[in-house]
Parts: sequence; C-alpha cells; structure tokens
Amino acid sequence: MAIKRRRFMLAIGAGLGVSALPARVRAQSGPIRVGLVTVKTGPLASGGIDMERGLQQFMKERNHTLAGRKVELLVADSGGVPAQARTKIQELVERDKIHVMIGPLDAASALAADDYIRQQKLLTLSVAAAEDMTQRKPNPWFTRGTSTSSQCAQPLADYCYKTLGYRRMVTIADDIAYGHEMCAGFHRVFEELGGKIVQKTFPPLTVPDYGTYLAQLKTNADAIFLGFAGSNGFRYLRQFNEYGLKGKIAPVGGMTALDEAVLRNMGDEALGTITSCWYSAEIDNPINKKFAAAFRSEWKYDPGFYAAATYVEGAVLEATLQAIKGNIEDKDAFMKAVRSVKVDTARGPVSFDPYGNVVGNVYIRKVERKEGRLVNSVIRTYPNVSQFWTYKPDEFLKNPVYSRDFPPAKNVEP
Repeated sequence: MAIKRRRFMLAIGAGLGVSALPARVRAQSGPIRVGLVTVKTGPLASGGIDMERGLQQFMKERNHTLAGRKVELLVADSGGVPAQARTKIQELVERDKIHVMIGPLDAASALAADDYIRQQKLLTLSVAAAEDMTQRKPNPWFTRGTSTSSQCAQPLADYCYKTLGYRRMVTIADDIAYGHEMCAGFHRVFEELGGKIVQKTFPPLTVPDYGTYLAQLKTNADAIFLGFAGSNGFRYLRQFNEYGLKGKIAPVGGMTALDEAVLRNMGDEALGTITSCWYSAEIDNPINKKFAAAFRSEWKYDPGFYAAATYVEGAVLEATLQAIKGNIEDKDAFMKAVRSVKVDTARGPVSFDPYGNVVGNVYIRKVERKEGRLVNSVIRTYPNVSQFWTYKPDEFLKNPVYSRDFPPAKNVEP
C-alpha cells in the first residue's frame, strides 16, 4: 500500500506541474530582473550611454545568466533630473518588479531616491557618488562599487602636494552635489598638507559657455583642479586652451573630468593632463585587458569610468548571487553577502567597508598618445583606498558632509 500511495502522490504532482511547487522555489526558477537607471539625454548622456554599454557587455559575456538564472535587463533614462530619476525607479519597481537596481548615475538622483530605496528595501548597486548614503546616513540597501565623490580626489591632493610640488591651487566644478563633494575632499587634504586653495568656482551644470569663469581665473596659482562630469571637462579644457591659458596654470582633473568617453573627442590640448580615478582602460590585469579590448572592438573607443562602473557592478552582483546560490528574493541574505564579498574586477580587487562603500585602488593617470589615440596611462597606484582616506572613520564622521561650505574657504583670495 505504501508503494501505491507514493506512486499516486507522484502522479498528482506530475499532473499539477510547477504550480504544485512552493512559491519560493517557483520564484527562484524565474529570471532575475535587473533595472539600470542611467542618463541618455543632457550633459551627462555620454557617460550614461556607456553605462548601458558596459553592463550589456558584461551580461552578454555570461549569456545573460548569473548563478544559474537568466537575467532580464530593463533600462530607464533619468535625464539627469533627480525628480525624473525617482519616477523612473518607481516604475521599475512597481511596474516591472525588478529585483535589483544598478544606478542611478548622479549623486543628486541617488539622494532624491534615498527614502524610496529604504521604503521598498530595493537592492541597489550604485554608481552615484553621493557621500552621505555610505557615511552619516548609511542606507542599508545601498552598496557602491565605484567610489564616493571625494574618494579619488583625496589621493590626488596628496599627489599634487607631495609629488608635483603644488602649493597654491584653484578648484572649479559643476554646481551639483558631486562637484561640491569632490572639490571639498581635494580642498581638505591639500590644505591639511600645507597648500592653499585660493579660488573656488561652481558653474551651473548646463552652463553654455565658460568664458566668464575663464576671464576671472586666478593665474597666479600653480594648478587648477577640474571637478567636472560628463562632457563638461572636455568643453572647459577646450576653452581654457582657446583663452591661451595652457602653460600659465596646470590643469589636473577629478575622476570624470577627462573620462575616456570624452577623451576620444579631444586633441593635443589634453596631453599631459593628470587625473585620478578608480579606473583606467590601461590598467594591466587580465579582466580589464579582456573588457577593454572587447569594448574597443565593439564601439571603437576605450571604456572609461561609466562603462567600467556597470561592468564592475555586474561582477559584484555575480559574486553575490553565487554566494547566495541565486536566491535574490532573500533580500537580507543578499545584503549580508554583497558587503562581505571580495572580488577581482576590471578595476582591480574590490571589497567593502561596514557602510557599504568600496575599498579599492585609486590610480593617478596622465593623458598620453598611444597607437594614435589618447589614453589615461597609469603613473601611480594608491592601493586599498577607503572613502575615509587616511582618517579614522569615527573622527571623519564627526564633521559635516563635504559641501560648498565645508571645509571652509579660509584661504580664498579676492
């Protein structure tokens, strides 16, 4: 009788098919829905388009399968507008039922979506550099595999003072949270080493012309730090040279000022410019060599910050899913795993601090010509750089978040 009853139950199960399986098992057999929130219009579009290209390449290399589950990629364009970014994220969550979000691109959009990410417990692998989301107000559902706004600027300040010998500098950046925070981190480290920031300027993100700012530039400084995003670094540097300023004051750039996405449109005016970033297409490791070669073959230019950002976040996602055996529906397990992973990526080795921010290499780069194209050659590596630089986290977090007003501009000259 026992044998007959067992066969009867098996027959019932066969007749019912997958509907008889527990909901948890059925869910895990379906595709993982990944939402990419990027920018395809406006001044940030060049980088935003590269974000999609980088992530598409990562998924294509893995046959759109991670940890044994198919992946569906859904892409939304925020236009770089914070309110629009929040709306697009809501659509991805509530209409498209995404499991995890990669993005958004810009700090202001991440800040605008912060409370929604918390409410929805939305698993987020962010490209946006908004400092306080992994500092004083850490979002428990937010992990960043790229860097905070200031994370690459702080080593550059160290390099400018100690290696290049600069003592008087000017800063200029887009008038957005990213620009404020990047310049503030540079400002703090440079002045604590003994240098002086003698001028700070923040043009609007969509300013049509930099002529007014160039006319007011203090040329009695050693160098100017460029904290631009998207195509603005390219636009500023071109006008900088048109105004005959090359050779009078040295430009150095933050992580997106001379990104490969815009470097391909530049000429000799960019040669010799020093920048800092967690990535360069010239990084000499096997993962990056494969990534950069494939991207260059497909799009005819080198990958930069934005393409590498989503490619790296893809690697973090894959490692996390492998650790939890593909069960992305278990959000708590995902968050525990993602902040514990250590993974080799195109940018080098990656791990995370207790606040959900990456710890990894920062590269000092120099624009050079190679095989007929401009590249960001790596000239120095700062290993295992934290968002807190060399400061103790508890002491760092006692200060206000980096901004236009902190640190105070005590050495700015009229």
